[in-house]
Parts: sequence; structure tokens; C-alpha cells
Amino acid sequence: MDLLANISLGLETALHPTNLMFCFFGVFLGTFIGVLPGIGSITAISMLMPLSFYLDPTAAVVMLAGVYYGAEYGGSTASILLNMPGTPSSAVTCLDGHPLAKQGRAGVALFMTTIASFAGGSFGILLLLFVGPALASVTLSFGPAEYFALMVLGLVAAAAIGNDAPAKGMAMVVFGLLLGTFGADVNSGVARFTFGSLYLYDGINLVVLAMGLFGVAEIIASIGASKHEVPDKVTFRSMVPRRDEARGFPFQALRGASIGSFFGTLPGTGLTMASFVSYAVEKRVSRNPSAFGTGVTAGVVAPEAANNAAAQTAFIPTLTLGVPGSATMALILGALLIHGIIPGPAMLANHPDTFWGLIMSFWVGNLLLLILNIPLIGLWVRLLRVPYHYLYPIILSLVFLGVYSLNNNVYDVGMLLVFGAIGYGMRLGGFSPAPLLIGFILGPMIEENFRRAMMLSRGDFGMLVSRPITGAILALSVLLLVWMLVSAMARRRAGVS
Repeated sequence: MDLLANISLGLETALHPTNLMFCFFGVFLGTFIGVLPGIGSITAISMLMPLSFYLDPTAAVVMLAGVYYGAEYGGSTASILLNMPGTPSSAVTCLDGHPLAKQGRAGVALFMTTIASFAGGSFGILLLLFVGPALASVTLSFGPAEYFALMVLGLVAAAAIGNDAPAKGMAMVVFGLLLGTFGADVNSGVARFTFGSLYLYDGINLVVLAMGLFGVAEIIASIGASKHEVPDKVTFRSMVPRRDEARGFPFQALRGASIGSFFGTLPGTGLTMASFVSYAVEKRVSRNPSAFGTGVTAGVVAPEAANNAAAQTAFIPTLTLGVPGSATMALILGALLIHGIIPGPAMLANHPDTFWGLIMSFWVGNLLLLILNIPLIGLWVRLLRVPYHYLYPIILSLVFLGVYSLNNNVYDVGMLLVFGAIGYGMRLGGFSPAPLLIGFILGPMIEENFRRAMMLSRGDFGMLVSRPITGAILALSVLLLVWMLVSAMARRRAGVS
């Protein structure tokens, strides 16, 4: 009964005209920001923070949260149509989403993505409603050793992404780990691989790396390429997937949402790792893993369900424990504190209208995004009909503007071009950029958590296998690595014979 009363209070708060208006404004702006390559939700939230000071606390947080998860909806659009990840977590959607667009099935890819995003978001909200506080207390028991083991599992899974050559996947993971070591050492502050440049002291920017490897490399490769297949008219019937694709959708979305919900509750792991791991898992459980990367709907459904579920469950540690799991969550936490609301267990007792109103606004926001995005699919697909020699200068201008706005630094634009050239070279050599990106993301976190674990255990390596959760995750990583190598050797023998 208490839960029903809380849901009723939340709905009453979320459906208040003022909160409803700011929810719509937030998700609309978030979608627009997500479509624009390189800008991201954190930039939009930073710009809206001063406005939130003058709003009612609930309306302010509802708006900022709408921008956050709205950007995840919009981020896939540029990934599918232009091979430009609108957000880092949508980079993996490029692998199958863009090939689908090249086959003239952009409408199907965008429709499946929208439905998967809604399903993943809804799954995350249900967890937030029913098991949020309990789930947060479980993840709070994770120490540096458990986080280290999870990151290792993520790296092994990353090696399987993008191609069927484990050696190439591992090489890209190692390259990503190397790039992740650039900048100041986390513990000592000593500069590493900066080559005397102050620009590299903070390391390489993730957005710059992702936009270069995926976006600029795609532009270089596509300038002289033939035009994409584009349907003359985008109807609802043309968006409907094939029967076999629709049949597999519930299971793909459920797997993706489950993985995303788990990683969303872990502070520091984030949406990007959730989408990459879900893609790797989906590829491994598929009956036809070699089709991934050529344009299969499972390659967009699972990661989109994962990153949208993670976007919702990221609020679990932030609201129930006061522990932000990312920079964006830290901004939303700051907005609450500015209004005198202290997140944590006391928030449910002291500000139930804000807590439950925010949660129920997620339902409203996800429904608004569903209604908003499906009619826009035809508009987005028609963008492909614009001649590419008109389109790519506009895209490059938006990319340069988005990257420059990160730090107002022209060096970011230079690094973007460098990684664009590297990404194009990788395409020619048959190397997938996805494992590199996940290695770059996880590398610093692996190093940080490993060193913390060693300090806590006074240098005892045995504790990494003696702790039950850590040992089980590391054993699973070894099994996955062996399975990947055995599968590759079996495919090679079959090819020889």
C-alpha cells in the first residue's frame, strides 16, 4: 500500500502542468543535443544549471534529468545515419546501425532503436521503483577488487566486438589501454606521456577520441563513396522489422536492459561500458555472430536498451546514497544540493514529493520521447537524400564546433583530425575502433582500482582470487577468453578445410 501511495504522489507531482512542461523541454532539448555530434548531455546540463536556480526544485531536477536520458535517445540517430556517435555510449550503435542505413533500412534501425530505448528505460525505472534502495546497498558493498574484476571482464568482452579476429581485437584493446595512460598519474600526479605538453596533462578527451575514430574516419571514407540507398517515402510499414527480427526483439532488449541496469548502479562504470558489454554478449549468444557488423537489428537493440536502462538506474546510487556515478550525475546532485535537498536515505522521508515525482517523471519523459521520436524518423531518413558533398561540410562544421566547445581549446580540434586519420587507417587494415574505445575507457579505472586494492591488501595478490565475487568474475573472464580463442581456431580450421 505504501508503494501505491508513493506512486500516486509521484504521478500527481510529475503531471503537474509546470513539471510536465519542463519535462517536455528537457527531453526535447536532450534529443536535439544527442543528435548533434560531439556536444553531449553534460554540456547542455552545464548551460542549464544557472536557469535551474530560479525554478522549483522538482521542476529543475525533472528538466535536467530529461536532458540526460533524452540525449541517449537522440545519440543513436547520428550513429545510424552518419556513423557519428551523438554520445559516447551510442558509439557501438555505429557498428550495425550505419550498415543498416546503407542498405536502405534506416527507418527500421531508427524504429527498433526507439522501441528498444523505451523498453530499456522502462526496465530501469521498474528497478528504480521496486528494488532501488536494496540494489544500491548491494553495489555499495563492492570494493576496489570487485571493480577491478568487472573492468577486466569488460576488457575481455571488448576484444570480441567488431570482428572475428581475437588478435586484432586484443591489439585494439591494448592500444586503447596505452592511450588511457596519457596524462597525470591518478595517485602521484606525475605526468605520463605528455611530451612536455600541458594539453595532454588531463589526458585525451573521450569525445574527441570517439568522434575522430568513428565520425571523421567515416567522412574520409565516404567522400568518394556511392550514395546510400534511401527509400522514396518513409511509411510506418517501411519501419516495421522482418518477422525474425521482431521475434528476437524481446529477448535482445531484455538482455540489454538487464546488463545496462546492473552497470548503471555501479558508480564510475557508466552507460558506455553497459552498451559495449551488452553488444559483446549479444554477439556471443547469437546463432550467427559473423553477421554482426554487417547490419543486424540485434546490434542496435541490445546496446540501446542497455544504455537507456543504465541512464535510469544511474539515479539509484545518486538518489538513495548520494553517490554520483558520473560527471552528469554529479551535476544533478549539485542541483539538488543547491535547492537544499540532500540525496540519500533521508530524501525519501524529507522530500517524498521530489523523490517520487522525479521517478514518475521518468515514465512521462520516456513516453514523451517515444511519441516525439517515431514521427521524426521520416525526417531523419530524408537527411540521407541530401547530396553528400553538401552534407559532409555541414557535419564537419558541427563536429568541430562540438569538440571545440568542450574546453574552448583548438588543440581538441587538432587531436580530432589526428584520430580521424588513425581511424581511417584502421578501417583500411580491418581493425574495429570499438575495442580501442572500451580499452581507453576502462584502462584508467582498472589501474586506479587495482592500485587501491593492492594498497588495502598491502600488496597481497592472492586477495584478488580469495574474495568470492572477485574470484568468480575473474574466472568468468578467463573462461570467456578461452572460449573466444577456441571459437576462433575452430572457425579457422573450418575455413581451411
